[in-house]
Amino acid sequence: MDRIAVFDLDGTLVDSAADIHVSLDRAMAGLGLPGFSRAEVVAMIGDGVRALMTKALAARGRPLDEAVLARFVDDYTAQATVLTRPFEGIPEVLDALAAQGWRLAVCTNKPAEATRVLLNELGLTDRFVTLGCGDSFPVRKPDPQHLLATLAAAASSAAGAVMIGDHRNDVQAASGAGVPCIFAGWGYGPVAMADGAPVATAPGELPRMIAGLFA
Repeated sequence: MDRIAVFDLDGTLVDSAADIHVSLDRAMAGLGLPGFSRAEVVAMIGDGVRALMTKALAARGRPLDEAVLARFVDDYTAQATVLTRPFEGIPEVLDALAAQGWRLAVCTNKPAEATRVLLNELGLTDRFVTLGCGDSFPVRKPDPQHLLATLAAAASSAAGAVMIGDHRNDVQAASGAGVPCIFAGWGYGPVAMADGAPVATAPGELPRMIAGLFA
């Protein structure tokens, strides 16, 4: 059986909140608006860049502005790895899974360009057979078709796949696709988002937990 582990990106593979926060605050400052606390930014992450900017502007009493969104995307993409790093233990976990015969993929609501820049600069790109990003397909998580399209791009199917993510979007996409999910408890989403999925409290638990799903 083909075995593939599909990872969310922000809050699962990488701790990217600091760079998102800096760029979002710059976007707000450009409009003469106050910035946000880190907790406020973390709560906005997970639904994609358009949703993030929509939430941020709504919190300041403004509608979504396409020009502001475009400037934010350009600014963030150019500086996506100033502070962003893989979560502790993630590179070792990816190595361990690959050694066990797992292929690896990313399914994220982050735009493709920013995803590629981030993974390239962190030296992680070559570990993944495909990247299913927020603008790769007509739909995004929590739509299960986003996960299924990512699997198809990797020449895989739901059989033998597992999803790892820190947001309800990951859990719901996996459920709808018929794929088991492990919730990344070290990430940005509250554990309540796991909605019954098994919770890994640290990346190092993943190889054992994934193996247990297919024992």
